[in-house]
Amino acid sequence: MKNTEIKNVLRVIFYPIVLIKREIYNQWLRYLGLHNPKKLASILHYDYCKRIIDWDNPKDLNEKINWLKFNSDTTKWSLLSDKYAVRQYIEDAGFGDLLVKLYGVWSSADDIDFSKLPKSFVLKTTNGSGTVLIVKDKSLINEKEVKIKLQKWLKLKFGIMTAEPHYFSIKPLIIAEELLINDKSDVSTSLIDYKIWCFNGEPHYVWTCSNRKIAAETYVALHDMDWNVYTEKSVFVDHYRKCEANIPKPESLDRMIEACRVLVKDIPQVRLDFYEVGGKAYFGEMTFTSSGGYMDFYTKACLDEMGALVKL
Repeated sequence: MKNTEIKNVLRVIFYPIVLIKREIYNQWLRYLGLHNPKKLASILHYDYCKRIIDWDNPKDLNEKINWLKFNSDTTKWSLLSDKYAVRQYIEDAGFGDLLVKLYGVWSSADDIDFSKLPKSFVLKTTNGSGTVLIVKDKSLINEKEVKIKLQKWLKLKFGIMTAEPHYFSIKPLIIAEELLINDKSDVSTSLIDYKIWCFNGEPHYVWTCSNRKIAAETYVALHDMDWNVYTEKSVFVDHYRKCEANIPKPESLDRMIEACRVLVKDIPQVRLDFYEVGGKAYFGEMTFTSSGGYMDFYTKACLDEMGALVKL
């Protein structure tokens, strides 16, 4: 037999063993996530960042995010991470104009009446990450398949495998919102995501994500509030790739900054995500544990810099 044939035979023989070992490992992580999430956070931080968390003297942003997870009141994190509940918070704060139009909210996918929805919309669950379905033309979707997918998303226990306990108390719902149309197709194939890092209520950096492909890569750039780009502060990985385009400063940046200073004035660290269409800002979501607190796409110096801005 040729070497390639031998390798293929061995792959067939050992592949089930690999799957079993992977499932055992995942079950162990799931157990830790439910019963000892702090231990799981230590493991995941080391896996991604190749450093042991200093729980007693956290310094960089990842360490401080994880310290806050387990040593502070995260009740507000749960409220503001909830993609439905956060809308009322923003409305009450006087920024209702930033909210994307809401078409409906349901506790079960079976309750969705597609005939009452417009031609295009976005479906998402309120307690997850990446559980988003973009519908550009509802006449082209299989409603039964969409409902099955949404129902599976509702059953996902988000946060267990990533040691993010504040997600556990968010009620899983489905919401339908207006589909925003990308009007910057000359620089991005998708809506540009303006992710503003805020520390103790003050905006510090804007991380742009453009040319996004769902569950695939996106092209990123880190800007300061004067829109200078800091390529040297990023570590580009398969998912987060270097943005070569010159992403223009959003016309509504001042409005975004104003909202940040009001909405998170008493919060040590959080990331607020916005979009812009026709020069108007739209709120996306708030994230308290970016990448779970295991970010490997910023340099250690950048993580130290941002961590120093977080007052525990």
